[in-house]
Amino acid sequence: MTDHGCDLAILGGGLSGALVALALARTRPELRIALVEQGERFGGDHVWSYFDSDLAPEGWDLLAPLVAARWDGYAVRFPGYERTLETPYASVTSERLDAHLREVLPPEARFLGARVVAADAGHVALADGRRITAGAVLDARGGRGLAHMCGGWQVFLGQMLELEAPHGLSRPVVMDADVEQLDGYRFVYLLPFSPTRIFVEDTYYADAPRIEREVLAARIAAYVAARGWRVRGCAYEEAGALPVIASGDFEAFWNAPGEDAASAIAARAGVRAALVHPLTSYSLPDAVRFALHLAGLDNVSGESLGRTCHDWAAHHWREGRFYRMLTTMLFGAAAPHERWRMLARFYRLPAPLIERFYAGRSSLADMARVLAGKPPVPVGAALGALVGRGRPLADLAPPGAVGATR
Repeated sequence: MTDHGCDLAILGGGLSGALVALALARTRPELRIALVEQGERFGGDHVWSYFDSDLAPEGWDLLAPLVAARWDGYAVRFPGYERTLETPYASVTSERLDAHLREVLPPEARFLGARVVAADAGHVALADGRRITAGAVLDARGGRGLAHMCGGWQVFLGQMLELEAPHGLSRPVVMDADVEQLDGYRFVYLLPFSPTRIFVEDTYYADAPRIEREVLAARIAAYVAARGWRVRGCAYEEAGALPVIASGDFEAFWNAPGEDAASAIAARAGVRAALVHPLTSYSLPDAVRFALHLAGLDNVSGESLGRTCHDWAAHHWREGRFYRMLTTMLFGAAAPHERWRMLARFYRLPAPLIERFYAGRSSLADMARVLAGKPPVPVGAALGALVGRGRPLADLAPPGAVGATR
């Protein structure tokens, strides 16, 4: 049995945990960090994206070494309507995240292939017998579901494809909803990383977190073939079911017992702290802001860190009530095949409003503008949805479904 001592042990080397480690390594180099990841590389196989307007300049600086591609805008498509917006857009890849962590963190700080079997505020036990004693432990491992919360799911399958000839896209298509509407609001997400390399993701705002890989892969193949793209190979594939939150009891969620013996840790980040946009499921902007906040603390001891995480997450929950209301109407008031109409109407609004919406910083005027005019769902159905609130997220989540993040 090997003992390792550190100031902060971070459980989970995905996006949230990795960004905390990188932010602390940059601003608090004197701290001894242990980043614990059960996979063989940090970040797994994922693509995370963001708009420049999501973050302050210090956030751009933190992400700069991780960015695999940047574009000067993006497009959206709906039946009978298409729009190009000029907001800069960028994508981070797990390949770059893993490489940068190996450059920044010393070998003794990197724990890969390390499965946690027990943990508390000051200790971590790994399946291979190693033990870590830490001044604080931060749990950033994602989770199976969100107990005491209700809503729906954003289910997706994405493939990084190499094409035989150029695809012809110069900007991402963040939503191509001009496709057959199946299993809820469906759209295809396109990221052109090079003239012949493109990430294609089939995404659904669905009522259940069911991931049918073969079915979704066949739909991607049909979409690609319809555009005349010939595939040379698939570099990697990722799938997930992200929570789309309509309602919940935050304090009950925070105090709920976890699904394993290593879950009762007060200091949490990422999905474990419900730090996601309630409607879009995007987590990168919140992960960056939280990492920078922790990096600015004078005290990251166990008890203090737990209070800090709770207070930050509770504030995020309060600020998300408007987006949870929209989630409620999307899932409860609109028929699954008609949900696209809400998004199509939204994308006719001014670009600055859309930017603030994605950043989770809508003003009161923005909220009024989103709700004004003829609603894209029946008023009676909307009012009924606000009473129903959606399905329990934790009860429906299959093991590992809430592991990927946007």
